[in-house]
Amino acid sequence: MTQNLFPKTRSTTILAVRKGNRAVMAGDGQVSLGETVMKHHASKVRYMYKDQILVGFAGASADAFSLFDRLEAKLESYSGRLTRAAVELAKDWRTDKILRKLEAMLLTMDKDHIFIISGTGDIIEPDESVAAIGSGGPYALAAARALLEHSELDANAIAIEAMKIAASICIYTNEQIESIELECDE
Repeated sequence: MTQNLFPKTRSTTILAVRKGNRAVMAGDGQVSLGETVMKHHASKVRYMYKDQILVGFAGASADAFSLFDRLEAKLESYSGRLTRAAVELAKDWRTDKILRKLEAMLLTMDKDHIFIISGTGDIIEPDESVAAIGSGGPYALAAARALLEHSELDANAIAIEAMKIAASICIYTNEQIESIELECDE
């Protein structure tokens, strides 16, 4: 039996977009428990390491907060080097008996990289300057790719519009969108 790299997540949409000298991460605000909406304005994206790293999560909130804490500790240990911190977190996540049971995924980005980190020990850096996770991730990803290619919108506008499209399709994603931004050197 093969293990699914991206387990079915019915929880949210998180999107990372880089365009020009901007890096943006956006997340919706809906928290669902089964088929019931429990909250409309949750914050699922945040800054880390001296506001140089953006991180968002999909999956179980308590599990994600535990992973946030661990990632933050790794970033401190490795002076904000996201690649090294992500690799070390993924190794711990995959090999630790307790961490392996966590049901969440992380989307991380800095001025140079975007990574999807999963509990199977995978770290994926997309070929393009966009990535998404969560139940609405495929919809937001497709919309963001199209907008990057065929519009003059900036990174934040692309993220917001792509998230709105995902929210119109995915029942586990709402239009209470929060976006945070890094300014990058060009």
